Amino acid sequence: MQATPVPTDASRYAKTIDASKRIRWDIDRDVIRGRDFDFAQRFLPDGLSLANELPFLSPDQQRLLSHVQGRTYANMFGLVERFIGAKMLEISRDHWLGDQTALEAIVRFTDEELKHQALFRRIEAMVAAGMAPGYRFEPGPNEVASFVLGKSTWAVLALTCHIELFSQAHYRASIGVADDLSPLFKDIFLFHWKEESQHAIVDELEWARVDAALVSDAERDAGVDDLIALVAGVDGILQAQARADAAYFLGLCGMAAAGARADEVHATVLKAYRWQYIVSGAMEPRFQKVLAGLVSETQMERIQAGLAPLSYAVPMRGEAQTAH
Repeated sequence: MQATPVPTDASRYAKTIDASKRIRWDIDRDVIRGRDFDFAQRFLPDGLSLANELPFLSPDQQRLLSHVQGRTYANMFGLVERFIGAKMLEISRDHWLGDQTALEAIVRFTDEELKHQALFRRIEAMVAAGMAPGYRFEPGPNEVASFVLGKSTWAVLALTCHIELFSQAHYRASIGVADDLSPLFKDIFLFHWKEESQHAIVDELEWARVDAALVSDAERDAGVDDLIALVAGVDGILQAQARADAAYFLGLCGMAAAGARADEVHATVLKAYRWQYIVSGAMEPRFQKVLAGLVSETQMERIQAGLAPLSYAVPMRGEAQTAH
């Protein structure tokens, strides 16, 4: 059986086009503006880095940990935008001979994702110039993209929507309200947030459109299986990067690479990454609402069971509330 084409909501796609035109920014003219990073200030706030959950670290060490995590934070967005852009180009074909407003919205989305990748490559080069050698970003963008794009479109759009909603939540409630971050680092995610706000709308529209075109519940079941597999894949990336970042940080601080404190640093970095890239998005009310509108109660229970081992990864002392 072949799926029946699903009508699109042209007015919502049109609104994202209008916003894209209005907020369009340039990397050098608007974001960097000849500035460099201020390493005397933090990159990520405690609500994301969880550096304050390591009380044996000095203020300088906590700031350094925010630099290491902030570097990875930028690299992770560059990583995911590789597969997001590729997937959007792929699904744009559904609109080639159909809704031209939807097509323009997706083309603009893809163009902005390419710009974001270029921004994050610039950021990595600039941060590398100000930090000691030895940092490694473990995942390869093309290898990760190949893995993700091998899953169903339903699952990839679910993951994409999750990512772009948590990026907004992080800025609104954590990065944007912190007053002690490097101004350039903060501005990067201000401008990123402006365009991601439109991307999330397109994500929701396309995810719902693809879902409505499924011809059987078995297809949606397969999509749920793929989404659970994608989350597990993301967690594998986070585990590898947490090991690398903890080792790099410990070396920079002259701390022992093994022992109770080293174990606590590694566990906290992994907790922070699970919070940043998985749990904060899963807790985002807008994502929960969209997901609940597409899956059955049984399917939701399967997704929640897949997330259960990661549910511990929320900030202490009520700070989880600041991410939403």
